[in-house]
Amino acid sequence: MKNIRSLSVLATLLVLLALYFFSPGQPVKVVIPEGAGAGQAAASLKREGAIRSAFWFKALVKLTGTGRRLMPGEYTLRRGMSAEEALWRLTHSTYISSVRVVIPEGWRMEQIADRLEANGIVSAEAFLKLAREQKLEGYLFPSTYHLKKNTPPQEVLNLLKSEFDRQIKPLFSKGFPEKLDERKTLIIASIVEREAMDDSERPLIAAVYINRHRKGMPLEADPTTQYALGYWKKALTYKDLKFKSPYNTYVVGGLPPGPICNPGQSSVAATLAPANLDALYFVADRKGKHIFNASFKEHLKAKKRVEQAAKAEKQ
Repeated sequence: MKNIRSLSVLATLLVLLALYFFSPGQPVKVVIPEGAGAGQAAASLKREGAIRSAFWFKALVKLTGTGRRLMPGEYTLRRGMSAEEALWRLTHSTYISSVRVVIPEGWRMEQIADRLEANGIVSAEAFLKLAREQKLEGYLFPSTYHLKKNTPPQEVLNLLKSEFDRQIKPLFSKGFPEKLDERKTLIIASIVEREAMDDSERPLIAAVYINRHRKGMPLEADPTTQYALGYWKKALTYKDLKFKSPYNTYVVGGLPPGPICNPGQSSVAATLAPANLDALYFVADRKGKHIFNASFKEHLKAKKRVEQAAKAEKQ
């Protein structure tokens, strides 16, 4: 009889523990940002109603030493969970509904593929194979995405392209500058994206390249050479500028055959509405902006002034 009572008490305790740790509740989505500590994670969990006490969750993280094991991503949890279960889920990747992936403006498809693979979303090789076959450079919209691990690469490509259609296509509906169409606009916008250091200069830089294109002048855009080389090399040499590639606008006339990166909305908008500027040249002033000129003679003078200023700073 005594054994029966003991078993009954044990069973009751197990049921109570199960109810405490795995209590049913309405599903909730909780996003844990990249680099979030115990405090930020606790606040997110409490705000969505996933846990009862943010204080106890933070204390539990400290007691268990699991602060560095908290995994960023989107989780599907339940309301009123125990802090213990919530912590368990946040430290085990099998419970992540999706991973937050940031695709910066101006990245080429190889960079995007590497980041996706690093987050366990897709194989970089499989992603690039499809992206190249479908000629999607320029159409992979830079944004923040919440993606599931081991997603088929075509599904990820479709998502990035659909975001391009949603964000960029409406801009094209207003028409294009003279001698430009959708493809040409996107190509120039991709160059603007890589050139611009200050948002206010995007329409100015766009105007220069559109002016050169209309006049049939070589674009001579450094980012196109960098793209042709296969990476974003900072200090280009004279030899680099002679690198033979249809993308290197120092050796071929006209526009490159396609975009050289995936531009953001602001660069596309600037290309569709360039500044009213007759400039054909610009040079970086080493202060985050550029000096624009209509004549080559004045351009050379500007370059000399910049070089002299740089030398003076080193002395």
